[in-house]
Amino acid sequence: MTDLSRRTLVKTSLAGLALTSLAANAAPASAAPSAIPLVRKRLTLPTGIATGDVTTDSAVLWSRASSPGRLTAQLRAIDSAGEILRGRYGFSRTIRGPLATEASDFTAKIHAQGLPAGTRFALELNFEDENGAGEAVHGTFSTAPGAGSAKGQLDDAADDARGGGGPASSSQSFVWTGDTAGQGWGINEDLGGMRGYKAMHATKPDFFIHSGDTIYADGPITSSVTEKDGQVWRNIVTEEVSKVAETLKEYRGRHRYNSLDANMRAMFAEVPVIAQWDDHETTNNWYPGEILDDPRYTERNVNVLAARGRQAWQENMPIADAAALWRPGTFDAGRYQPARIYRKISRGPQLDVFCLDMRTFKSPNTDGKESYATNILGQEQVDWLIKEVRKSKATWKVIAADLPLGIIVPDGPVNQESLANRDHGAPLGRELEIAAVLSAFKKYGVKNTVWLTADVHYCAAHHYSPERAAFTDFDPFWEFVAGPINAGSFGPNEMDGTFGPEVLFTKAGRFAGESPRDGENQYFGHVDIATDGTFTVSLRNANGAVLYSKELTPQR
Repeated sequence: MTDLSRRTLVKTSLAGLALTSLAANAAPASAAPSAIPLVRKRLTLPTGIATGDVTTDSAVLWSRASSPGRLTAQLRAIDSAGEILRGRYGFSRTIRGPLATEASDFTAKIHAQGLPAGTRFALELNFEDENGAGEAVHGTFSTAPGAGSAKGQLDDAADDARGGGGPASSSQSFVWTGDTAGQGWGINEDLGGMRGYKAMHATKPDFFIHSGDTIYADGPITSSVTEKDGQVWRNIVTEEVSKVAETLKEYRGRHRYNSLDANMRAMFAEVPVIAQWDDHETTNNWYPGEILDDPRYTERNVNVLAARGRQAWQENMPIADAAALWRPGTFDAGRYQPARIYRKISRGPQLDVFCLDMRTFKSPNTDGKESYATNILGQEQVDWLIKEVRKSKATWKVIAADLPLGIIVPDGPVNQESLANRDHGAPLGRELEIAAVLSAFKKYGVKNTVWLTADVHYCAAHHYSPERAAFTDFDPFWEFVAGPINAGSFGPNEMDGTFGPEVLFTKAGRFAGESPRDGENQYFGHVDIATDGTFTVSLRNANGAVLYSKELTPQR
């Protein structure tokens, strides 16, 4: 909101209701009622809309209703000016989706398939009940560019939507970051809300990778926080963010809280999301089977908390893969295979995105120096990653990781949260899984892999090379780190030398836990892939300033 704050709007609405009530009570007693109008309460979309996992020919359409209702979508192809394409160049489809019920917290998703590549769509979502269609919310999104060959009238429409003439361009751009509403820094409307989302939206990306920590379920948010310099940070607050999340209702409430931010809602309505999860969707640094020693929790079994946190996360994120749909009650690492959330998103001939899950299969946090392989991905995911990256015909293979490779991330004085273990020698523990992945990429001649991550609350550019490494059976590659987008700043951290990282750039806040007030210590990454395949990465702050840029030329 611009002229009116949310608090002002609420007060004004209440005042209006009070005046209406007084006026009704003051009506003459002799006034004969003529006809009592039938008032039907229309369904609304209180947390906006989102699209996600958008490929060359599919998209997930998401929203949440105010009450039970059926999600309905209207898709129309539009040109670069936003005008609806008609005739032989037009594409229009109405899709009736599933019912949103209390069991899903009134969220619903449509997996739209068979869409033309390289096409921009006007999107309208609403919910229907016995009273008809409710509030309609509008957005836009674009499918990924196709291979450039003519595939009939639908691709002609895609060409026209990009300005007309010739095949659809294979150029595209995207942003990534992580860490939303952490360390007690929530939505401060006095400062314009979560401004990092506005800065990302302003770059007009084709999609957005949220690298994890989409919420901070373990971090209570209070109405005000006094900062180190004496300034007072003021948060919007809700009941669910007042304590650590333990119940399904509280985890769901964390996602609803973030959706109160106008910047996030505006971006999600126009920029498709590729969502990952990390630890704070449940609790800090967790691993399956952990029993918490934290007096804030009455439920100490992390498997129970993770099941609730994951259900809330998957209800509120536009995830496509049918194998990723959460089945309540099946999260027990000892008895069941958890529903899979690692996946590949095909973004056309120039790009495939491989989303990792470095949390579900994770081994307990130790010092990481076991002589045998321990899990950060798990063998099934390792095999999947090697197979799918090897098969990929895309120029660039982006590995979206929710934890960094060479950054040391402690979990207490001895244990390690990520895979780096402070030992600069040969791979040990979790490092052995990543060593197997890197070695397989070299064996099969995989080129042009780039690793992107967040997690550590600062931004950095790392180049890994065997000439500097204790483990040498891999080809050089880059890792870029960006975050947080609205959380406390930390870092920079020490590096582990096993895979030979060189820190080419790093930028962090002035002190640990610094607030996002001025935007200078909040970071996101931006990637532009040109038609010739040039991959340009820039690291930016929440004010949109470019801090570092690197141009990568693809190996053929």
